[in-house]
Parts: sequence; C-alpha cells; structure tokens
Amino acid sequence: MRTRQIAAVLTMAVSATAVLPMMTQAADNNDSYRRRVVGIAGIIKNVSTNLTESVTRGYFAEMLVNASTYSDYLPVTSNVSVYSDVPATHEYASSIRIAAEQGWMVGYLGGLFKPDQPITLQEAARGILGLLGYTNDDFTGNTSYSRMALFYSLELNDNMNREPEEILTKNDCVDLFYNLLKTDNKNGVAYATVIGATLNSDGEVNPFELADTDLVGPKLIPKGHLLGNYIPFNVQEASIFIDGEASSYDILKQHVSNDYVVVYYNQTAKTIWAYIADSVTEIQEGRCAIRGTVENIYYSSTDVMTPTSIYLSGDDVEYTLGNTEMQFAFSVYGSLRVGDIVTLICEKTVNSNGDETYSIIDYVED
Repeated sequence: MRTRQIAAVLTMAVSATAVLPMMTQAADNNDSYRRRVVGIAGIIKNVSTNLTESVTRGYFAEMLVNASTYSDYLPVTSNVSVYSDVPATHEYASSIRIAAEQGWMVGYLGGLFKPDQPITLQEAARGILGLLGYTNDDFTGNTSYSRMALFYSLELNDNMNREPEEILTKNDCVDLFYNLLKTDNKNGVAYATVIGATLNSDGEVNPFELADTDLVGPKLIPKGHLLGNYIPFNVQEASIFIDGEASSYDILKQHVSNDYVVVYYNQTAKTIWAYIADSVTEIQEGRCAIRGTVENIYYSSTDVMTPTSIYLSGDDVEYTLGNTEMQFAFSVYGSLRVGDIVTLICEKTVNSNGDETYSIIDYVED
C-alpha cells in the first residue's frame, strides 16, 4: 500500500457532493458546514459524531494542542502531573500540561484544573487568542473583557451564538477552530498557514493542503470483510467520512458488509475517509471510487510508451491518467495489465455542456 499525504484524501472529502447523512439535529446540510467539519477533522477527535455534547476543559486542551505546532510532539502518555486533579495517567494529561505551560488555559485555586468541567466560550477564547500569539501583555484593565472584545473584533465567533459564560458543544468547536484557521495571527499571517494549510481565493480554508504524512491508503476492503482487519484503531471512536460526507460507524459497517470499500486513514487523528467502490457512480461531481476490469489501455499517437487513458469492461467511460504516477502504473513498465481487476480513485468533473470527465488520481490492485 502507498502512503499519501492528507492532501489527496481531503481533496476527495471536500469535493464529493453526495447527500449528507444525518449526524445530529445541530448539523447543517450545506457545503459551508461540510467544509468546516472536514477542515478541522485533524483537530477534534471523532469530529463527525455527538456534535451536541458539551466539551470538557480536558478535551478542549487536546483540541488546542492538535491545532498548534505542538501536535507533532504530543506524547501518548505523560510522566508529569501538573495539577492535583490531573494525574499523569489522565487521558488529557499531556495536552493539559502543554496548554497550561503555553498560557492557553489556566487552572483554579487550590492547584485544580477541573478537566471534566465543561468549557465556556470565555475560557475557550483565551486559548484561541493564545494560539494566535496574544499574551497577557496585550491586554490591560479588565483582561477578560479585553480578550472578549478582541475575540469578537476578529470575528472568531462567526456562526456561533454563545455568550461568554455559556458552555460550548462540539458543534461550537467545529465553528471556533475553523474560524481560527481563517484568522490572521498577531503577526498578520493567516493561522492556517502556521499548521500547513492555505486559504482559497474566497478566504475559506483549503483543508486538503494540511501537511500530514501519517495518512495511510488507499486500502481496499473486500465485500463482507471486517473493518478491524484493515484499520489499526477502534473504528467506533473514529471520525468517519464516506464519499466526502461526515458519516458514522454503523453506516460504514453496513457498506463494508455489502460493498467493496476503499479507505484512507490517519491513526493519529483517528479519522477515516471511505469511498464506496462500484462499476458506476451516482456522484454528480467530485471524488469517487470505481471498480472494474481493465479492458483497454490507450496511448498517445505521438508517444507510444506513455498511456493516456483506460477503459473498464462493461461501461463506455474513458478514464484519463491524471498524473505521471498513474501513467507509469498502466504503462509497459508498471504492474497493471488488460484483464486485471482494479479499483480506481477518480476525480469527476462536469463542464458547462454537461460533458463528464474522469481523471484517475489513485488506484488499488486486487
């Protein structure tokens, strides 16, 4: 199996236009919401489920670290107990230690952190502004008031409807961290670029440029096989996207029982991107997986060594070879031949005349 950067798969996740499964009553069925969920998938663990649950201070500390340059250095376990109510064995001990050391979060009198207490917008604002580079020295007088004033002036509350003392839900944190990525830090640089992403021309986060070499895939799960044999972590605790849409473990399990499924995963972020492989696709435009037998491989009349497209048995779609890696795979030097069964990961585009184009960007051999 080949390892891909998160760029390849998040492109698929943002591009697909299938119907969004029902996650919670709080989820909005629109492109803006889907973009936000996908954009922060590596920041909020298990982002696609339980969006209405409140977020604890310990959980939020982990989000802050995941959204920072410290994410690559976050140890699985901690050997230091910073607060009396956060032992070294606590789930969020390492994140709480980093968040406290950086001043993103503060404890309470008596040496307590209260990791299980729900976090308020005012507490969260301190952490978000801290990531942007603001410290205590940037605020005078009533520092809590000054922080909230800056928080609102930077529009970090976009799409949120919370008062400073209100408790935040996971759904609120989707909006909060997405807003963070779009906001300039204290030095005037878009925060997205700090962690390896960019903004599109419309000012929205381009999540598929998030640098993450821990992404693994594609892997093909044959029909009826067990998910656990292909994913090295608990799938029930993962954030799951199917054909680019936020989904759930139960839906993915049902597909694996009845369909061939292509998966990419990030073990650190516990996130899975799955694509249902079929001989035809109902996706109107975007990324999709198509399974079939190679019937023909076509070459350019001017370069008989470099293939340009292929056809699969049973359909009349021309699948173009979208890059040199794909051209090599289907060339005389590669491993794929006429008669081989293959699962293609394609990008489907439709022009103004309604003409469809399928460009192969990845594949899985049987």
